[in-house]
Amino acid sequence: MQWLSRTPNFDFVKYRRVAMVTSTTLSLLAIISIFWPGLNYGLDFTGGILVEARFAAAPELDKIRAELSGGGFEDAQVTGSGADVLIRLPPPEEVEGTEPSAEAVAAEAVAALRDRVLEVLRAEDPDVAILRADNVGGQVGAELFENAGLALLFALIMIFIYVMLRFRWKLAVGAIVATVHDVLVTTGIFAIAGWQFDLTVFGSILAVLGYSLNDTIVVYDRIRDNFRLMRRGTPEAIVNASMNQTLARTLVTGVTSLLVLFAMMFLGGDTLWGFSVALVIGIVVGTYSSIYVASSMALVLKVEQSDFVEAKKVHADELP
Repeated sequence: MQWLSRTPNFDFVKYRRVAMVTSTTLSLLAIISIFWPGLNYGLDFTGGILVEARFAAAPELDKIRAELSGGGFEDAQVTGSGADVLIRLPPPEEVEGTEPSAEAVAAEAVAALRDRVLEVLRAEDPDVAILRADNVGGQVGAELFENAGLALLFALIMIFIYVMLRFRWKLAVGAIVATVHDVLVTTGIFAIAGWQFDLTVFGSILAVLGYSLNDTIVVYDRIRDNFRLMRRGTPEAIVNASMNQTLARTLVTGVTSLLVLFAMMFLGGDTLWGFSVALVIGIVVGTYSSIYVASSMALVLKVEQSDFVEAKKVHADELP
């Protein structure tokens, strides 16, 4: 591991324009894909039917998912704790957009769906019991979506204030651009791939935001210190040196995080798959943005030594 103790000398700045064009293109494609074809929202956002079942003993969730899929419930989400299992199903057509005057129809549709689920589950355990079956309306999902968006917006505002107070507004803008880039690209990949986007995935998006910011702050700390130490270097040379000095730390942090996430992705089952994939994508994109997007934005905004070093005032009596 001696290579980690040596400071590399890669010319990152040389390719910053190519990286900025690439990042801009990816961000635009992500924005377009979010609106068309759009995100495949999970039941947390769209609403659906919640069925809670209790088995005689703790069942195998993968077998329940396979049985439900074979029984016509391909989009069922199954989670469990001990002998209790929670099943989330898309709402049937009779329930979607149900008006208050048609509550009786909705109740009948939910009851029919409950009976179908019970029939499928009895193949796993003849003594299974349905504890409840409730209809979660789309209004709840809309409120969750609105609250999730407000949480993301609030986080971005607090990030801008924090970086501006710790460094300067030029670096604060760069941190926001890098963070938004990471969130957009990660979300855009989910939209293009058609993977389900639920609250678990949204939680991982917020985790990506924190990871990206932490990586950017490390680079910015080194840039600030080097502007104070390397008095005669050009901004490009100082930024390039800073990225090389933090490269080993960035790679070690990213690789160790990815090892854990790959284990979760392949061994954690369907419940953790979306969460893990979003974090894997976010860490890869976040590492790239810390090296190119954040630092390139600092150069675009013409960061210079005076942003970090206060000019010394000379009094008239000190002049020769």
